[in-house]
Amino acid sequence: MGGMEPLAARIRPQTIEEVVGQEHLVGEGKPLRVAIEKRHKFSFILWGAPGTGKTTIARIYARALDAELFELSAVSAGKDDIRRILEIGTERDKKVSDARRGKAAERDALLGATNEADGARNKADEPSGHARPKVLFLDELHRFNKSQQDFLLPYVESGELTLIGATTENPSFEVIPALLSRCRVFVLEPLSEEALKAIVKRTKLKVKKDAFDWLLGYANGDARRALGMMEGAQSLYGEVTVETLNKALESPHLRYDKKGEEHYDTISAFIKSMRASQPDAALYYLARMVEAGEDPLFIARRMVVFASEDVGLAQPTALVVANAVFRACETIGYPECAINLAHGVAYLAQAKKDRSAYNALRAAQADVTAHGNLPVPKKIRNAPTKLMKELGYGKGYEGWDMKPDTESYLPDKLKKKKYLE
Repeated sequence: MGGMEPLAARIRPQTIEEVVGQEHLVGEGKPLRVAIEKRHKFSFILWGAPGTGKTTIARIYARALDAELFELSAVSAGKDDIRRILEIGTERDKKVSDARRGKAAERDALLGATNEADGARNKADEPSGHARPKVLFLDELHRFNKSQQDFLLPYVESGELTLIGATTENPSFEVIPALLSRCRVFVLEPLSEEALKAIVKRTKLKVKKDAFDWLLGYANGDARRALGMMEGAQSLYGEVTVETLNKALESPHLRYDKKGEEHYDTISAFIKSMRASQPDAALYYLARMVEAGEDPLFIARRMVVFASEDVGLAQPTALVVANAVFRACETIGYPECAINLAHGVAYLAQAKKDRSAYNALRAAQADVTAHGNLPVPKKIRNAPTKLMKELGYGKGYEGWDMKPDTESYLPDKLKKKKYLE
């Protein structure tokens, strides 16, 4: 039976000590290691690329809590699946609790407890009947829409369900604020060369250096990807070599997962091609994402960000175009919205670029972080009351004529600052 399991499943770590990589989370004294060792129950989100250990960490955490683990994929799961987990768990817990109470009553009758001390001791020995905590591991959490996340929220908030969400997308954009505020977010990094070496070593398969180097480039920090290729080469050709790995790879050029999970390299190349004003390259990477079935709204969303971050003031209409593409993708969908995406990509790639607004924002944010809320100059403070006017609020402000004012409106400490170059 075990031999029928995928290689990745057979060598999956069972304890936190066996986890390779993610030292910043599972190393000695690090947050997830401490939470598991102390059996601290809380909801959290694991954000990282595929094959970096999200499922493994979730299972180890649930095991440490002695929790009942339910695993769902947000791609196919819905509200009814959540309801079934809650209902099934409640019915089972009630049956277990009733059975325990029945056994306790039967035992007390047989023992014929005659004093309070015996009764107290019997109760102390009695199983508590408390339900095991329910942990929901929701893979691809970003695929749950707002309505589904709203439905999940009260159960997470009450503690009826402990949520472990796994996502390859930035939770700040993909998870509703109310749910995000009730979860800690842990960022998983792509596995290093050393970590992948340790994982490959566990397989007991012979892999020469050139084959490992091939795997390293192909896997891009994804252990599951590397193990899947090794297993394919071994099962088909009896050995793991560069030659057998290449043979086992159905499409050596298309490195994008059809389910839309492994998109980091492609979306990075897509953005950088537009930034470099190379429409042909940008359209090529767009085509790869479209053919792989990537969510068109994900692509369009990145284009909206790009329009302000990279094109910015050089061509302000870029934001209008990008928003129009996003709206078109919402209303039309595949396959036709691919044309709208191509239109927008060609426009953005050829547009002039200016990051001054983006850089100005980051510089201003740095000062806010460094100095906190500095006092607003009295000249531009609101003065709705007589007292405020007497205190000098709004005194000297002559901006109603919309003429430029040579006096800086920045707080005194930042008077000479220039954010927008």
